[in-house]
Amino acid sequence: MLLDKYHSEGAKQFDANKGKSMWHEQHIQKKTGKPVSCATCHTSDIRKTGSHIRTGKLIEAMSAKTNPERFQDTKKIEKWFKRNCKWTWGRECTAQEKGDFLLFFQSQ
Repeated sequence: MLLDKYHSEGAKQFDANKGKSMWHEQHIQKKTGKPVSCATCHTSDIRKTGSHIRTGKLIEAMSAKTNPERFQDTKKIEKWFKRNCKWTWGRECTAQEKGDFLLFFQSQ
C-alpha cells in the first residue's frame, strides 16, 4: 500500500485536514506566473469533475468514495502526483504530502 511506502520513506502520521489545507494552498505557477492550487483544476469539491485550466481536459473526481477506481493503480497515482505537484508547486511532493493528500481523498 502506498501509505506504508510513504512511511518507509520517512513520513510521519498522515492528516486528512493537512491534505485539505494543501489542496487549497496557492502557489505561483512557473510558466504563467499566476497563482494556482490543486483546486484550480480539480475544483474545491473533490467529489466533482474538474477541468484543466490550460487544456480544458475533464478531470474525474478525486474523492475515493466518488471515484474509487482512481486509486487502484499505484503507478498511475505516483505518475500524477509527480506531474501535478511539479506543475502546481514547482517541485515533487514529499512522501508526507502525498500521504496527507491520499487521506484527504479517502475522507471525502
